[in-house]
Amino acid sequence: MNAAILEPHVQEFINTHLKIAATALILKGVPFQDVSVQEVVEQIEAKNKCEKKLPHWFLQPGIYYPNKLNIEQTSSETTAEYKASLIEGNTLIDLTGGFGIDAYFFSKQFKHVTHCEWNAILSAVVRYNFKTLNITNIECIASDGLTHLENSSITYDWIYVDPSRRHDSKGKVFFLKDCLPNIPEHLNALWSHSKNIMIKTAPLLDLTMGLNELEFVKTIHIIAVKNEVKELLWILEYSFDGDIEIKTTNLKAQHSEQFNFLMNEESNVVAQYSAPLAYLYEPNSAILKSGGFNSLTTAFAVKKLQQHSHLYTSETLEEFPGRIFEILKVVPYNKKQVKALSIEKANITTRNFPETVQNLRKTFKIKDGGSQYLFFTTNLDNEKIVISCTKVL
Repeated sequence: MNAAILEPHVQEFINTHLKIAATALILKGVPFQDVSVQEVVEQIEAKNKCEKKLPHWFLQPGIYYPNKLNIEQTSSETTAEYKASLIEGNTLIDLTGGFGIDAYFFSKQFKHVTHCEWNAILSAVVRYNFKTLNITNIECIASDGLTHLENSSITYDWIYVDPSRRHDSKGKVFFLKDCLPNIPEHLNALWSHSKNIMIKTAPLLDLTMGLNELEFVKTIHIIAVKNEVKELLWILEYSFDGDIEIKTTNLKAQHSEQFNFLMNEESNVVAQYSAPLAYLYEPNSAILKSGGFNSLTTAFAVKKLQQHSHLYTSETLEEFPGRIFEILKVVPYNKKQVKALSIEKANITTRNFPETVQNLRKTFKIKDGGSQYLFFTTNLDNEKIVISCTKVL
């Protein structure tokens, strides 16, 4: 950590060159003796990545930025604030602290937060930034979180961990046991320091695989932002032996969409089916990840088009956690019928359909965009159909 970067004239230079290309700046150089052009470029690239992801940090004067990879790997303010709202207490330890975004928001819910980061330079950066942000209830420890925990006799109300999805030898991994740290292998050690654990994982992790690797899972949160699943949160409570609840959230600009169900009940729900009626419903991405497709038909006044299509319909307009469309026309899937729709431009979606969107555009010469939507899917009779509609919500 180069303290000279924080000098007012250097900070002013960084802020006035945020939109300058890195290559141009490297060729031009910087007018400083104590700060290299590479360090300035690193600050600029990292700060630019914070403008939308971490606006509070971006707007705060005097923030010291790590390399841009640390910014890419950190939680956004949106997801960090949401996850912090789920738990509270006196003490929490973040075993994989990183840039400290999660710890910052946890500090609003807990009296004391311990931030562990094995990278001593990053830990120093985070400690400095918390001071700049006037956060006084976070202790920064430059140590591997598991090592620190295992050498400690302290117990915490909560343990939080965000294992890395990249392994030194295996590259990108899809099992918790292959992440760093290996949570399944160290669960007993974690339980000796807390009865409550929150684990953040990437959206790619299959729910069944995660459940097979963990124990005492009480709740799984699936968090989407503007209909893109960003992270899974696994809430573990020591000795929990009840029904696992799946909680889906799609965080949008004006409001959020919530849908919850019990995992064991989903398999027992008898879904209701129907041919396309007046309205079509597409679940948001968090629900699609959750697998709660049958439960939707009991929670909302809608019916499924087909077992594997994951599209829903109703005769009257209903509230629904996802996109809603008014159906204009339904036709069988064949060249003559689709071309008869005379659509030159449309948004195309496929659900339980053998063709790709790219091939369909090429076959029917349909450009992307516009106000019309085409859903290529399969109906109750296992027939391929095309639903033409316009968006309601």
